[in-house]
Amino acid sequence: MPLHTRFTHAFGLTTPIALAPMALASGGALASACARAGALGLLGGGYGELPWLQTQHALALQLLQDDAPALNRIGCGFITWKLAEDASALDWLLDKPHAPAALMLSFGDPRPFAARIAKRGVPLICQIQRLEQLPPCLEAGAAVIVAQGAEAGGHGMNALQGRGTFALVPEAADWVAAHAPHTLLLAAGGVADGRGVAAALALGADGALIGSRLWACHESLASEAAKQQAVITNGD
Repeated sequence: MPLHTRFTHAFGLTTPIALAPMALASGGALASACARAGALGLLGGGYGELPWLQTQHALALQLLQDDAPALNRIGCGFITWKLAEDASALDWLLDKPHAPAALMLSFGDPRPFAARIAKRGVPLICQIQRLEQLPPCLEAGAAVIVAQGAEAGGHGMNALQGRGTFALVPEAADWVAAHAPHTLLLAAGGVADGRGVAAALALGADGALIGSRLWACHESLASEAAKQQAVITNGD
């Protein structure tokens, strides 16, 4: 049965899950598989490598050409500080006839890129690791905030400043409810199954952004040897 939240209603999803836009791993095959399954499929635009994005974006659209609802669940994510050096991949994506379902910016100030994203009418997702990062994201017009805890398997805050996911999420939920109640909240970091999603919802999130568990899928572009090692390794 579909599980509906504010997040699923806003993006036409059947499950309150977004694929983390993992650089060079969340390619067209993985993003399209997630979108077809009812989640938000975010391509890993990462460091703004335009040829990679062009190839993987075309693949995602090709794989979903027979599924219009899923096609409208394809978006992309970028590492914000890298866009400050070269935003050509972002501009290319915004110029495409098929508008992204959402654009996610992480690790840097999203405000310099907010106007061009808003002009295209694309919802902005901003990822934070500490509450002090929230006000600039709301100033940028973020429709969705991702509260990422230190349990995240990929990019995250440094160990001294990082916070645990399930301490950060409820505090972020309270802050957003008080200052921007229409803004959606996703939990990220250590969420790998339905129990984690249920916990995120119980703590006030509208859904979850999942990376590592999907990084290990066969559709992921990560190396097979690395994925095999991840599957046999426990949490310790």
